[in-house]
Amino acid sequence: MKAVVMAGGEGTRLRPMTSSMPKPLLPVANRPIMEHVLRLLKRHGLSETVVTVQFLASLVKNYFGDGEELGMELTYANEEKPLGTAGSVKNAEEALKDDTFLVISGDALTDFDLTDLISFHKEKGALVTVCLTRVPNPLEFGITIVDEEGKVERFLEKPTWGQVFSDTINTGIYVMEPEIFDYVDPDVSVDWSGDVFPQLMKEGRPIYGYVAEGYWEDVGTHESYVKAQADVLEGKVQVDMDGFEISPGVWVAEGAEVSPDAVLRGPLYIGDYAKVEAGAEVREHTVVGSNVVVKSGAFLHKAVVHDNVYIGPHSNLRGCVIGKNTDIMRAARIEDGAVIGDECLVGEESIVQGNVRVYPFKTIEAGAFVNTSVIWESRGQAHLFGARGVSGILNVEITPELVVKLAGAYATTLKKGAIVTTARDHSRGARALKRAVISALQASAIDVRDLENVPLPVARQQTARGAAGGIMIRTSPGVPDSVDIMFLDERGADLSQAQQRKLDRVYARQEYRRAFPGEIGDLQFPSSVFDSYTGSLLRRVDTTGIADSGLKVVVDASNGSAGLVLPSLLGRLGVDALTINPGLDESRPTESGESRRAGLVRLGEIVASARAAFGVRFDPVGERISLVDERGRIIEDDRALLVLLDLVAAEKRSGKVALPVTTTRVAEQVAAYHGTQVEWTTTSPDDLTRVGREETTIFGGDGRGGFIVPEFSSVFDGSAAFVQLIGLVARTQLTLSQIDSRIPRAHVLKRDVPTPWAAKGLVMRRVVEAAGDRQVDTTDGVRVVEADGRWALVLPDPAEAVTHLWAEGPDDASAQALLDEWAAVVDGAGQH
Repeated sequence: MKAVVMAGGEGTRLRPMTSSMPKPLLPVANRPIMEHVLRLLKRHGLSETVVTVQFLASLVKNYFGDGEELGMELTYANEEKPLGTAGSVKNAEEALKDDTFLVISGDALTDFDLTDLISFHKEKGALVTVCLTRVPNPLEFGITIVDEEGKVERFLEKPTWGQVFSDTINTGIYVMEPEIFDYVDPDVSVDWSGDVFPQLMKEGRPIYGYVAEGYWEDVGTHESYVKAQADVLEGKVQVDMDGFEISPGVWVAEGAEVSPDAVLRGPLYIGDYAKVEAGAEVREHTVVGSNVVVKSGAFLHKAVVHDNVYIGPHSNLRGCVIGKNTDIMRAARIEDGAVIGDECLVGEESIVQGNVRVYPFKTIEAGAFVNTSVIWESRGQAHLFGARGVSGILNVEITPELVVKLAGAYATTLKKGAIVTTARDHSRGARALKRAVISALQASAIDVRDLENVPLPVARQQTARGAAGGIMIRTSPGVPDSVDIMFLDERGADLSQAQQRKLDRVYARQEYRRAFPGEIGDLQFPSSVFDSYTGSLLRRVDTTGIADSGLKVVVDASNGSAGLVLPSLLGRLGVDALTINPGLDESRPTESGESRRAGLVRLGEIVASARAAFGVRFDPVGERISLVDERGRIIEDDRALLVLLDLVAAEKRSGKVALPVTTTRVAEQVAAYHGTQVEWTTTSPDDLTRVGREETTIFGGDGRGGFIVPEFSSVFDGSAAFVQLIGLVARTQLTLSQIDSRIPRAHVLKRDVPTPWAAKGLVMRRVVEAAGDRQVDTTDGVRVVEADGRWALVLPDPAEAVTHLWAEGPDDASAQALLDEWAAVVDGAGQH
């Protein structure tokens, strides 16, 4: 039986290590990862192997040749262009078409029992057997669910936390029958789990999942690369080690010279012909490559040093990776998480701070202090983006330096000469940071249209008018010392998950484009922004009946930027409006829950005494609104959603409404009563926006004061929702309390359960298992529906060590019972 080793990946996340070396050749315990894979294949009798290559293919071929040194027969299948996981195996079809074959990645470290996997495949009579394993954090992998027989029921590639329904993941090791090639088109990019397996499942073909015991590590990040070295040294994975164990855990390869006066504390590995002088100290989890010189007084701990490196006297290396042929001079210090590329020179007494990347062929001058602060890891996530863009404490986590780099990274994802709008709220912090953003964009050959202080919906609308994107800086809602940097796409919506990941990658690689002197971007300040916004709003949203209705409304601008739009908007609407708190208050760019509540109570008092039709209160950036009815009573945000839904659906009588899965199912009754239907979305605003753009969508909302008015825009817009509401109330001649009273009461309860990051995948698997035969909906998280219509939703938080739970029943007591039941499941798995 033959095997295929996939060795074509670029390993972009491992740069700069993979800038000049393909990922399969990265050494683990001084041997390329792929060599460990080939030796595993040979141990299980798979010595005839085809290697698929693409990126830096010649280096892989030169290293392994025909496989004779390993006692194997290697042939190569070269890809001219990336063909995807299935396409690259199809490219090797000629060598594989006669018999069952095994597919394995050339850059994952494992010691799985492949013989047992193959026996399982044959026993089940499978067309494909997918080798699975369990991991604590399934986000970076494809997750898979199998039934008792081992048959695969569902796949999902690289999920978000909201989509995690298991911790059983696809390792990319497969046993396949040759007829699989009938399902793969030649010369195009095709993936197994994204394209081929769903097709096989649709046709009911036998795909099985084999859950392997043993070690598996996808060496895709710097952390996992360093961890793999430690795991080999600790004996957690069975691999062949060259050399001799001269004392427990201390491995020394052939020809190495280690002074008896050097301090060695295992487990560690010293490669062939390396030289460790007296007085040097080599500590746990350090791997010293071939021909490396470690001078007297040098200190290495958890350091991975590739071949032919010079480590000068009294230098200090901790938790870092040093590329081959690099020189580290006297008393240089390289901190935890730093990576120095191949063929670099790190000068005397210089300091390279943690998590810094130094690309190949660079010189760091003597005495230099190289630092780039990466503070995000403290939040338990390696990604910049949270729920509201990039957020953090002003001048601690979000500094002008970070903002310049972020804006530079964003500019690098756009074409030179593209237009980007910039905007801010009325805080001083946002003003200072926006100036840094503008200069970084201009320096990267981007033309900037600066809107200055505008409501967020205005920034979105102006961005959608011919800009390639936008950046808005505002104070984090409810957190006065923090800011959010919001990146907008060409439609003015938040960046999609894929665009966020692209920006993340450019930022992590720190490869920013800079403009030549003649290309510096232009800066303009567009005029009459508010007039064009209100004009466009009043043209597109139905305002008939308002002028003749004699309605009186009270509008609270809450000292925020909505107050900038309201004068021209109310004047042109022809409505009798009393505006309160219109001025901007620089010292209060956001508000706490208590002050918001107090503001609504005051608004209610004014509405009742003025005998107004209703009152509306804007948030500080004009994105969301809260309502009080004609009696001055606060309409809670989740009720306000139903009231507006009822009004819109009653008037439109067809189409669909976009609501997140956490919304009460009463919304379905309201929509259906008026002949409209609900499209459920995830809790992510960009998903609501996506449905808001579709032609038949008539309304959208998130139940937290955010409303989408599709005839005007597909994003949350407080002013548009306000104009729509006045028109609807004027035309129906109903009061808000009358509408509210005809809608059934909802009983949705919410709870947050603390969950360690490492347990999140396990929690979701336990939830799916506990659901049993009940209906399960995985639009976002896992929603379990009882036979009597009650439901509970379990959703892991993407940014914090928390799992969110919602439950709905016919009354609070039954919702509470359901919430308790699922909280116990989540809690039990989280403490496992």
